[in-house]
Amino acid sequence: MKRPDTLHVDKPWGSFDQFALNTPCTVKILTCKPGAKLSLQKHQNRGELWIALDEGVVVERDGERLTPGVGEQVWLPVGATHRLSCDAATPHPVRVLEVSFGVFDEADIERLQDDYGRA
Repeated sequence: MKRPDTLHVDKPWGSFDQFALNTPCTVKILTCKPGAKLSLQKHQNRGELWIALDEGVVVERDGERLTPGVGEQVWLPVGATHRLSCDAATPHPVRVLEVSFGVFDEADIERLQDDYGRA
């Protein structure tokens, strides 16, 4: 699965960014508390587009540490190891908009490392 095309359109009143068009997808907002992190995980049946909504987002993707700015997109292809975290020094939770492409099923999460005792 390739990264989906996104579209930015300027309008007289401002602009819009389109992340999916007539494509089956699942959309969530992930919120991570200061000092917390999601499990290091990967999926076999979906790719994910994460859009940073706050300053302080930290994304690990295949061993690379990314710090996207607000509105910046990070593509997580099928099979990529990834996790979201929020540095303890960040004074607020951080959020990302997640658009999942492919078959969405929570059972498709393969956790490689988890601080909360989940398999």
